[in-house]
Amino acid sequence: MLRNVMTSALRATAALALTVGLSTTAMAETAEGYWQAVQKSGTLRCGAAVAPPYVMRDPASGEYSGFFADLCREFAEVLQVKPEFVDTTWDNIVAGLQAGKWDVSLALNRTSARAMAVQFSVPAMEYQISLAYNKDNPKIPSSAASVADIDKADVTLAVMSGTAQDKAISAAVKTATILRLPTNDETRLAVVSRRADILVDASDTNQLFTQSNPDWAVALNPAPALAKQGVAFGLPHQLSASDVEVVNIFLEERVATGHVDALIKKAVDDVLKAGN
Repeated sequence: MLRNVMTSALRATAALALTVGLSTTAMAETAEGYWQAVQKSGTLRCGAAVAPPYVMRDPASGEYSGFFADLCREFAEVLQVKPEFVDTTWDNIVAGLQAGKWDVSLALNRTSARAMAVQFSVPAMEYQISLAYNKDNPKIPSSAASVADIDKADVTLAVMSGTAQDKAISAAVKTATILRLPTNDETRLAVVSRRADILVDASDTNQLFTQSNPDWAVALNPAPALAKQGVAFGLPHQLSASDVEVVNIFLEERVATGHVDALIKKAVDDVLKAGN
């Protein structure tokens, strides 16, 4: 009798294990990834804060351009959905992603602080902060090579509020005044009008500024580097490793083939043409 009871118990346990195993397998087969949900919605929402040549927005038409805007469109094409650009600011680009207002944030610098709130794709490009200024400005020594060389009480640095460059220069400067402004255009105007002495921005963005003003504008990549980070898609924190891998494979292929470099060149040319 005891043997029969034990045999029945073992059979019941085996049957339960089989049922649980089958249920787990079924759940795994039917589990929906993040991008499958985006495909069902039919739209890839891209959070976009303006910072040429990464992201630009035509004020008249509302049309987005720039190489990260192009990458948004191309990833939407991979998913076979429509791209939708959601206008935001650099102060809100992380919070909006956390709140689910969009699916990816464009041109987000990879930092440890941000990584506690969101995930990142692999970088589409490497980023470095530079300092652009009037070469005839007597406040800036011709031998300037570091942030310490320009960190003076009578020097004002213009930077776009909430950006990675804002955080980097704020941590590095002890004496100079930091003028935080909401838009890319306002920071440039501050230097052109001499309201500020130095423009703090990404090296490629400052290259646009110096090329647009070749008679007087120069740029300095400080040593040691003020910041050197990858620029990537910001992704929701809850994404699975397999969902992140989808974006990584998309970007890795385009970086490796030189496609991203071509998009960057096109965006830079577009900005320079618009300024002429």
